[in-house]
Formats: sequence, structure tokens, C-alpha cells
Amino acid sequence: MDQDFSPEVIKEFEKQWKIISRGAVDILPDGEFQNRLKKSIADNKPLRVKQGFDPTSPDIHLGHTVGIRKLKQFQELGHQIVLIIGDYTALVGDPSGQSATRPSLSYDDIMKNAETYQTQFFKILDKSKTEICYNGEWFKKMNFNEVMHLATKFTVARMLERDDFTKRMKANTPISIHELFYPLMQGYDSVAMKADIELGATEQTFNLLAGRTIQEAYGVEAQLVLTMPILVGLDGEKKMSKSLGNYIGIDEPAREIFGKAMSIPDNLIHAYFELATEVSFEKIEDIKKQLSDSSINPMILKKELGETLVDMYHPEGSGRKAREEFERIFSQKKLPDEIPEIDEIKLVELEIDPRKIYLVHLITKNNMAKSNSEARKLITAGGVSLNDSKITDMNHEFDLTEDMILKVGKRRYLKILKK
Repeated sequence: MDQDFSPEVIKEFEKQWKIISRGAVDILPDGEFQNRLKKSIADNKPLRVKQGFDPTSPDIHLGHTVGIRKLKQFQELGHQIVLIIGDYTALVGDPSGQSATRPSLSYDDIMKNAETYQTQFFKILDKSKTEICYNGEWFKKMNFNEVMHLATKFTVARMLERDDFTKRMKANTPISIHELFYPLMQGYDSVAMKADIELGATEQTFNLLAGRTIQEAYGVEAQLVLTMPILVGLDGEKKMSKSLGNYIGIDEPAREIFGKAMSIPDNLIHAYFELATEVSFEKIEDIKKQLSDSSINPMILKKELGETLVDMYHPEGSGRKAREEFERIFSQKKLPDEIPEIDEIKLVELEIDPRKIYLVHLITKNNMAKSNSEARKLITAGGVSLNDSKITDMNHEFDLTEDMILKVGKRRYLKILKK
């Protein structure tokens, strides 16, 4: 209670609480969280704040940064941030929000993805003040008896209470035994790290609360739980996801980040400012008021959002340049200042015959699509043009008789030189 702490502690608590609670959905258990934060301040003992990330793809996107930016706030308030890279939990696959068993990844693929995470985390967090580890450090040392001991700490009935499994059972969708281990493993991460607080998206609530149970079973003080909203993707419907293609990656070029920001629905502008940027409380309120004013074009705020996001992950001023290029291309129908080039010699090196260029291979071999199938989809959807002529035949071939401009999607260009 407040009277147990000095006025100085209460003042510092109120400052921290305003920052910590901003944008949060649930802070659990109510009351206990506040008291432990006050005690941390009074004892001058930083809280250990943990979040886990499974490297199931190579890119960190804005959806991930909702939690990472909250970690940064804790870090700036003087608390200890602990990042868990889930090399072993990724082998299982988090069943949260899933309507079917996740496809398995190889350990080599997981570790390749983890390398990019190590770099991208520190576009936001202070590396010198961040503790980072892989959960394989403890799971690979467990013998089978220890695995069974962990399994005794949670009941099947409790496990099947979670919505994901309940829905799948009703739909007669298989649930693999290994999926039941995921919350146990995530909970054991909190035991190993002696976490005081664990962060996660709202869909992670079951796992985060399971972590409290597991910690108590191992004689560790139960962690506090803070959940953040799920950032809706560019489609305006489903959560941001690499697999759905509705994401903005923080490691993407400035023009990609800005261009993708321009495609978000107007009703998400406020949410993106609040969850994905570091603008002030006052600015957030001002944006909210502007969006409610019918005389103000939402595109003005969307361009401001695009600039803000670009400057967060690229050198200052990159946002303005990306905006000017976007306006030049889309408003004035001009080409970007810088377009990658390829000539006949390079085509041959890529095993493409300049006299009979198969458009699908040209696109994929120049990394303008992830696969031949994606390239075909882009073509048939009308997203590919040569010299401003739209191509819809997925089997299109052409002879390079002149310099040409290939456009894929809204922002990817390639100049093909005849020489």
C-alpha cells in the first residue's frame, strides 16, 4: 500500500507506471504488479523483464516491435531486460492463435534466422544493457527424467482450457502431443531466468500465466504479466505476419517501409502511431483529434507516420527522402532516382538468355519475389509491367531489343540494359 513507501518512491512509481501502462492491455495480477514495482524502486533493485522470440522467420517486423519497444521503456527506466531466443521452442512452434499444427523448421534454419534477430533487436534496444540467451542452453541439457518432471507441473485439463485447443478439438483438428509442451517450455524459460515480469501479445496470455504456475512449482517467485495489443497487418484484418505478407520489416529499405505505411487502412493510423512509434502522449492525442476532423485528409497523417517509421530504423532524414520519392513516383508518375540495373552480361551470369527472357525467372533471380510461384501470382494479379505495359501472362517471354524498365508490385524496379 502507498503508506508503506516514501513520497519519493511513490513519485517515481507514478512516473514509471504512466510509461509502463501506456498501450498495455492486461497487467496481472492487478495490485501485485504495482506493489512489486514500488518495492523495486524502494530497494533500488531493477526488475528482470523477459520476453521470448522464436526465430521462425528471418525478419523482425513492426508487430514484434510492440513488445520490444515496451522492453526499451523498461530498460530506460533502469530495469534489466532479458531476451530469450527460442531455438528450442521454435522446434515445437507456439500453438497460440493457430488453427492447425505449425510446420516444423530445421534447427539450421532456426539458427540462421536467429543471427538476423541478434542484429535487428539492437536497432531498438541498448545492447550493452541487454541480457540475451538461447533456451537451448538449458533444454539441450535436460535428460528425459527432467522432461517428465516438468510435465508433472501442469494438468491436461488446464492445458485444454486454452481457446486454441478447444476450437481445434471442436473442429476435429489434430493436436500433436508436442504442442502441449510449448507453454511448459516457455514457463521453464522464466524459471531459468528468474523473471520478475514477462511481456507478450494478448494471444500469449495463457502461456504467460502458465509461466507463473511453473515458476511456483520450481520454488521461484511467480512472475508478473504484461500483455500488449496485437498489431493488425497491412490488410487491416489479421495480425501482422511474415507468412501472410501483411508486414513492415524493420530491416527493409526506407522506400519499402514508407510505401507499405501508405497502404494501411485509415482506421489503423492511430493504432500504428500508438503501438509502433515513440511519439509523445500529447502527439498521440493530437493525432486522434485530427483523425476525427473530417476536414483533414488522413493521407497527411499517413505520410507523417511513414516518415516517422523510416527515421526510426534508418538515418535521420531518410523519412523525408522516402516521402519525396513516393510523391514523385505516385503523384507525379515519375521513376525513382535510383533503380538497380542489370545488363546482358549479368543476365547470362544468372543463366538467363537475353534473346528469350522468361519473365518469372527474371523476377525471382533478381530477388523481386521470393519464389517462382510468388512471381507467377504477381504477374497474373496484374502487378508486373515492362515499360509501363502490364503483363498478365505468367509464361511471358521477351527478347531484349532495347533498354527496359521492369516494375514488380508498387515499389520494386529493375532497369534492363541492352549492351
